[in-house]
Amino acid sequence: MALQTLEFEFKSANTQSISKEWSHHGVTGSGDMECLMEKKDLGGGVKAKVVTPVKGFDKVWEKMIGKFVADTGVGNVSIEINDDNATPIVVYMRLRQALAEATAKEAE
Repeated sequence: MALQTLEFEFKSANTQSISKEWSHHGVTGSGDMECLMEKKDLGGGVKAKVVTPVKGFDKVWEKMIGKFVADTGVGNVSIEINDDNATPIVVYMRLRQALAEATAKEAE
């Protein structure tokens, strides 16, 4: 099975940033996807890389990640998604879960 790599860049309101240097959520082999977030100085923007076996859904990926960026205002983050046939709603949910983990305060 050939994988394709999609890369996107988004401008952001940059009203929220992640507190951890990186975060990971999900498992690729579960018929789902994994999402990694890394804190980076991107001038307030967001970069996203998607590795997926599904061809022809570039615009859907761009729209879902763009919606996530617009809804959360997250900025200065690099997102990497390793897809295993996740549906758009699962993509959005995993992004929100990864963001919640990346912004969670450490227990003292």
